[in-house]
Amino acid sequence: MSEEAASRPGNLLANLPQNVPEELTEILASGSGLRVERIVSTGHRSPDDFWYDQPEREWVLLLQGAATLQFADPPESIDLIPGDHVDIAAHRRHRVESTSATEPTVWLAVFYQD
Repeated sequence: MSEEAASRPGNLLANLPQNVPEELTEILASGSGLRVERIVSTGHRSPDDFWYDQPEREWVLLLQGAATLQFADPPESIDLIPGDHVDIAAHRRHRVESTSATEPTVWLAVFYQD
């Protein structure tokens, strides 16, 4: 990224799609052992038989909308509203049970190594 591009502010809630066939993921920053993403969901959920099982930790902040995360072991569901955040351990199987169907759900996700 050029110095000029780095000096302009970005807005995580700007230019949100209203309906997209799949979640929209944009990498905002990355480096050694770290990745920051903006994820926009519009009523999306994980397939019933799918679980994320990631080698890195994930800290996620819900900025807009609503969502429910489901964890496999131990079984747990967490409802999220704007401002809620969760730190997910590496290899803790989880899925997105639901996201808002009435407005875009915007996540800020930070993936990092222990």
